[in-house]
Amino acid sequence: MSTPTTSVEELLLTADQLLAARTGATAAGRHRGASLALRTALEISIDRVLDAAVPGLAATTMRAKMLCLGCYTAAETARRTNAVWSHLCLGCHYHQYEIGPTQDQVLTWRTEVGELVGALAL
Repeated sequence: MSTPTTSVEELLLTADQLLAARTGATAAGRHRGASLALRTALEISIDRVLDAAVPGLAATTMRAKMLCLGCYTAAETARRTNAVWSHLCLGCHYHQYEIGPTQDQVLTWRTEVGELVGALAL
């Protein structure tokens, strides 16, 4: 997952920097990297909510966490979290036969993750 010193804010900043970069890695690499940073930030936020509600619950699989999230947050927040997390999972993985996420897709995910991180922190 992440090191204990990595914060959600740092991961969101990393995603922003990858999306803004015009040099260095390829566009596809930057988009996948930003997707991974966003997914990790979202997962940390989910873990914080669940661990505060039921200590130890954050140690389960992410699929199980998504099922439990609706019990500890608003149903709409849980639904949106599950949807964007699923998209980010697809965006992070490389398959030779698939085109990676576009910058517009990752920017949309960035906006959604930013809103959800705030909603999950309440």
